[in-house]
Amino acid sequence: MNLNSLTAISPIDGRYAEKTFSLREIFSEYGLIRNRLFVEIRWLEALAAHPRVREVPRLPPAARKRLKQIAEKFDVGEAQRVKAIEDTTNHDVKAIEYYLKEKIGGSRELAQVKEFIHFACTSEDINNLAYALMLKQARELVLLPALDGLIKLLVALARRYADQPMLARTHGQPASPTTLGKEVAVFVQRLRRQRRGFADVEILGKMNGAVGNLNAHRIAYPAVNWGKLTAGFIRDLGLERSPATTQVEPHDWIAEYFDALARIDTVFIDFCRDVWGYISLGYLVQRTVAGEVGSSTMPHKVNPIDFENAEGNLGLANALFRHVSEKLPLSRWQRDLTDSTVLRNLGVGVAHALIAWQSIERGVRKLDADAWRMGRDLEDNWEVLAEAIQTVMRRYGLPEPYEQLKRYTRGKKVGKEALRAFVQGLKLPEKEKRRLLALTPADYTGDAAEQARSL
Repeated sequence: MNLNSLTAISPIDGRYAEKTFSLREIFSEYGLIRNRLFVEIRWLEALAAHPRVREVPRLPPAARKRLKQIAEKFDVGEAQRVKAIEDTTNHDVKAIEYYLKEKIGGSRELAQVKEFIHFACTSEDINNLAYALMLKQARELVLLPALDGLIKLLVALARRYADQPMLARTHGQPASPTTLGKEVAVFVQRLRRQRRGFADVEILGKMNGAVGNLNAHRIAYPAVNWGKLTAGFIRDLGLERSPATTQVEPHDWIAEYFDALARIDTVFIDFCRDVWGYISLGYLVQRTVAGEVGSSTMPHKVNPIDFENAEGNLGLANALFRHVSEKLPLSRWQRDLTDSTVLRNLGVGVAHALIAWQSIERGVRKLDADAWRMGRDLEDNWEVLAEAIQTVMRRYGLPEPYEQLKRYTRGKKVGKEALRAFVQGLKLPEKEKRRLLALTPADYTGDAAEQARSL
């Protein structure tokens, strides 16, 4: 059976293939091979540019152009050639070396230095940098733009409903009122903070040989400052040099990268559950889409499927992120291969997160507030003003303010007239009494609207 979106085992490449399209060039086998090839080419260029590596003279323009063409024209067809070589070598990184030697055969200048392709490298030197570039590309080209777009959408939602009063619930019970916009603003502020943490994770790499000591480099060219050369090479890739490693770059930064993504996803899970609850209460309604079906048997239903889909995918993403962040920093002695399969799955968790973020965006765009429903709940819960009344009583030294209101309101439905009768009997300044008598649950929202508008 040929592979297509209907025969793919993973829904990432099946049901959700269109939603993860932007990740294919980055995290696929092709993407890994392409980044490995790029690192090999840049390493050869770095050696040629160093005056003390005399056996690799400075490359003339034609040779540099040829290397650039090899990198830029590398497509899936070329990757198939690498895989064909791998069928013989049974070694994926060595296949890149042989492929590159094959491609430069027509250039005399490059053919003369072909043995400096993969010079002094272990496979991990190439792999760790390729994976680092993949995660860098994913963050810059896909994840941060998607996250920024979603945060911007939530900012607009918060501002749109900044003044919309809403009954809050603590422990699921009616509590001091808030506004819908402010509750969305809480998530905006949380996401902005986690976004900064994700963007600030340093992406590290190493280029220091079989056990991290530059052994082969220094024995071949003792006069070269290999620490400086490799640090500059890594920086030129847009990465930072990992200060001390074994054969394996320790992968601590990858753990930080995925931990940061997991924290973002956790905030989104919290958001999805809150929105789901507000839809259930009728505070939020979803605009219907022509042709959509909510239930196979109940025609009236408009299910919160976007937020449910998102929550499920966020859970999958975080499970994978946590395994990656717990596993990759562990390696027996100077090297074992237990990281290999895990590294090949870096894109899986990212894909589930991206699917979830797109579901949240789609769901948010269909949301409207039901002001009448929220207003009715506020009107049915005048007892939430007990906090306001007892706090003003405290200011003016009235006896047992909390205890009085507790006896009057705890576990009871207290209507507007009963609560106003209580206020009328208080020995408060007339100005304060009038202010409390004029107060309604919809008015008692503190600075909620200002918080939402200030985003």
